[in-house]
Amino acid sequence: MKLVIGGALAALVALAPLAAQAHGPSRKKVEEKITINAPPEKVWAVVGNFQDMSWLPPVEKTTGQGGNEIKATRTLTLKGGATVDEELYKYSAENRSLSYRINKVDVKTLPVNNYSSTIKVEPADGGQSTVTWDGAFYRGYMNNDPPPDLNDEAAIKAVKGLYQDGLQGLKAKIEKGNS
Repeated sequence: MKLVIGGALAALVALAPLAAQAHGPSRKKVEEKITINAPPEKVWAVVGNFQDMSWLPPVEKTTGQGGNEIKATRTLTLKGGATVDEELYKYSAENRSLSYRINKVDVKTLPVNNYSSTIKVEPADGGQSTVTWDGAFYRGYMNNDPPPDLNDEAAIKAVKGLYQDGLQGLKAKIEKGNS
């Protein structure tokens, strides 16, 4: 009996690494922040309009329905023609925060699945604002052994780059209006 239990235990220990990989990808998170030389109200006037993403460099145009109401939708048409369909699921003008999810995107455009994101504007020292953009998502390839362009690192790099470029675009748009 002892030999059978010991053998079963050894088999379970040997299979443990396989079980750890069998569950598939884990949810990843990215957060980026920027300080903008403008009061929060002015920054929120731009960020808080769910129907406008003109400050995001890859976006050529935004079309949508529902304004800033929960379940409002927008389609971002990117330079080159790709599109991203998004839906607003949380909005608070009082807290200067909005949350949205991507409903449809080609993983060649953004290598993620089940993506959701929040943008928040907060006061900073000297009448400035801090904008925080964070998101959670799975990699573009949901099965084991993803190709390099759809793995965790590719997803994190793409979202991080998008947030950094977007926040720089937002800063440039708002601060240009200050001069």
